[in-house]
Amino acid sequence: MADIQQLLSLMARLRDPDRGCPWDLEQDFKSVVPHTLEEAYEVAHTIESGDLGELCDELGDLLFQVIFYAQLAQERGAFEFGDVVRAISDKIVRRHPHVFGGADTPDALAQRRSWEAIKAQERQAKEGKGTTPPGALDGVALALPALPRAGKLQRRAARVGFDWDAPQPVLGKIREELVELEAELAAGAGHDRLEDELGDVLFACANLARHLTVDAEAALRRTNAKFERRFRRVEAILREAGIDVVNADLEAMDAAWQQAKREESR
Repeated sequence: MADIQQLLSLMARLRDPDRGCPWDLEQDFKSVVPHTLEEAYEVAHTIESGDLGELCDELGDLLFQVIFYAQLAQERGAFEFGDVVRAISDKIVRRHPHVFGGADTPDALAQRRSWEAIKAQERQAKEGKGTTPPGALDGVALALPALPRAGKLQRRAARVGFDWDAPQPVLGKIREELVELEAELAAGAGHDRLEDELGDVLFACANLARHLTVDAEAALRRTNAKFERRFRRVEAILREAGIDVVNADLEAMDAAWQQAKREESR
């Protein structure tokens, strides 16, 4: 069975100044980031498709990104792959005292609160004594896509009690934000005001997803796929009727759309 050392050796060879790959030699931390994000999304896509054979391959691609960063860091004398492994191993043990220590096993809610408390202590230790105590929202990465970041901010706030206790009030908040958006539209508001109000609507929708225990990003990806599937069927229906979709009027397209929906429901 191949081990991690084989992959580390391959990465070192790719970055060898004399015998390495020109493309790999050109890369730095920033240039690798887009590839890491792409590989992470490909893992998510493969999981949704249910293809475990393909998932094995995609996980390898994602692991290679970690190896790449570790090699770049090693070349700078910053850290090595072994340091990455030790750091995450120590963190897992430290954040699960109910599993690896003598603490009582809490329920899921108590465990989430314990996890956040430990993370807050870690952040304060990094920043040093005497500094302002870490806030509940500290450490939520700015680089996260906006939709999952909204959910994470809301979960952090909820863990200190800033939350509704049921989905129904969140639905009311969505209606409230829609009314405000409608008012801005009626008043002829500019782009910035409309962007602000629409952002409030989306933030409230992300909050509803959290209360429904639905992954907002996964839900939107599912709807994207549904729209794509149905619209391709609309194009096919119009072609069968001898109509080019480019020249079709909205009434014809809507009729084809309703037909596509009926076909799916059957």
